[in-house]
Amino acid sequence: MTRGEIYRTRERVPERGGKPGFYVVVSRVFIAENDDVSPVICAPVYSQVLGLTTEVVLGSNDGLPRTSAIRCDFLTLMFKSRLTQFVGTLSPEKITELNRALAVALDVPVG
Repeated sequence: MTRGEIYRTRERVPERGGKPGFYVVVSRVFIAENDDVSPVICAPVYSQVLGLTTEVVLGSNDGLPRTSAIRCDFLTLMFKSRLTQFVGTLSPEKITELNRALAVALDVPVG
């Protein structure tokens, strides 16, 4: 598992109204790739795009069934064991967008 990978959960997730969902791993590489650490920070992916500066729009070329958005305002801690279905990896351009959206969501100055 590494930063920028998209996973789908099979389990029902309480934070998603009891439904499975898509998540992007946003933890730094050391945490995401370390087998001794079981949770990672993830950003949920929603099928509704709101046009927020804290969103990153994804589509079928990213492995999703429809246009969706990573919502960086709703970061969550997930156990790696819950991220069961690998979907794909964000492109370098999408990683740049993700970094920008995370900086805005966390009110971290960029530059």
